[in-house]
Amino acid sequence: MKRMDRWQTQLDQLRAEGRYRTLTTAAGIDFSSNDYLGYSKLAGSVCDRSRSGTASRLLRGHDAVWEEVEAKLAAWHGAEAALVMTSGYVANEGLLSAVVEPGDLVFSDQCNHASIIDGLRLCRAEKIVFSHNDVNDLVKTLRQRHGNRRAAQAWFIVTESLFGMEGDKAPLPELVDLAARFDANVIVDEAHATGCFGGAGSGLIDAAGLRARVLATMHTGGKALAVPGAYIVGSRQLKELLVNRCRHLIFTTALPPQIGAWWLDTLDRVATDEAARSALHQRAEFFRKECCLRGMSLGGSHYVGTIVLGSDHAALSAAARLQSAGFDIRAIRPPTVPVGTARLRISIHADHDLTVLRELAAILSKAN
Repeated sequence: MKRMDRWQTQLDQLRAEGRYRTLTTAAGIDFSSNDYLGYSKLAGSVCDRSRSGTASRLLRGHDAVWEEVEAKLAAWHGAEAALVMTSGYVANEGLLSAVVEPGDLVFSDQCNHASIIDGLRLCRAEKIVFSHNDVNDLVKTLRQRHGNRRAAQAWFIVTESLFGMEGDKAPLPELVDLAARFDANVIVDEAHATGCFGGAGSGLIDAAGLRARVLATMHTGGKALAVPGAYIVGSRQLKELLVNRCRHLIFTTALPPQIGAWWLDTLDRVATDEAARSALHQRAEFFRKECCLRGMSLGGSHYVGTIVLGSDHAALSAAARLQSAGFDIRAIRPPTVPVGTARLRISIHADHDLTVLRELAAILSKAN
């Protein structure tokens, strides 16, 4: 096979820019993963089902356990229906490419996840990116386009609820009000909020009482819930549409039934685990206060903290120093974040020791 010289040129350029990536084995105290509730330390049970997922759910890949999981998920969110997918990336791509059509218009937050960006590329609708969490910018854009709206054109506002790389929350009530005013549909990625907000932990949309005012929400299992897979929540009609039109479901091998049993165990736990949610938010508040006491401003909110360092090399150097001190904190660089905003991302977990959090705050203050 002919060697691709252009690949080597691209790799060399990434190294020079400080954006070359390698797969690194986890080491040190975990401040990098999204294991917000600490559930990854708990062993998932496996039900008495020996077969694995060997076909899509429309063939032999469907199992009764998924009907039970989806019923529990719908009840947890107070919604009509839920549909399990293989990953959050797949869920966002599949949802958007199925419900948004060419000729529609989508208003997308500037900091939305790559899976949202790619899903909108697939659907081939017109996309307008509004400034991150800037309601005024969105209002301006909505007004500009309102007078030229075609009768059959559907509008969508798409956002994350808690932004994974910025750590801040979307102005969800304002976005929903705008959607009602301009006859738009709201789709919300709840990946980083699922399990961590609301009385039952079902996310920021439910905590704000906005479930009936959004078209759909997407939730991942692989963050706070610490189980493989993801799911979409919405109406029965939406689920029916996705089963029939979502290529990411139709042409993907289903998750094995053993994973479904793991989901059932996790859902039984998380809905009543107020102690873990309380511990998570208490530790996040404690860590932010410790940083503040040392004259350091920590970006983001709640349990996702950020320190923007600017250059890729500065972020890599700071991360290396923290890792050598025993803290697994990674540098976040373009294209994950905009050029010139490379940063450290610090993920607080419910089971972090307060002494360790105080020590990390002290080390960060000296490093910056």
